[in-house]
Amino acid sequence: MTPEPVLAAAINLALLLLSFALLMTVVRIIRGPTLPDRVLGLDMLVAIAIGFIAVIAIKTGFNLYIDIGIALGLVGFLATVAFARFILTRGLAPEQPAERAAEPKPALKRPEAARRKRRGGR
Repeated sequence: MTPEPVLAAAINLALLLLSFALLMTVVRIIRGPTLPDRVLGLDMLVAIAIGFIAVIAIKTGFNLYIDIGIALGLVGFLATVAFARFILTRGLAPEQPAERAAEPKPALKRPEAARRKRRGGR
């Protein structure tokens, strides 16, 4: 028994499972009720794309694909961190409802002396 048929079957199974995962992730991104759900879905798409790249690298024997997968992983990580910071600065963390985030925050009261100092000291 040679390893080629086993490897071909494993590659086909991996491609089938990754395709199913890609489909389910796209459904999650479309149906995601909140923005953090969609961000996690996009992060999952990057992980699935890395899986596709790795399987294609094994299938073709072209090792440069592994380097492309590593670079995609780094870019995907940075994108996820950027999305997370965007969500936090926007004030729509999962614990905070959207109605509450739309309310204006009360302004901080400064002492009268500090206000006069900025206007020229009078």
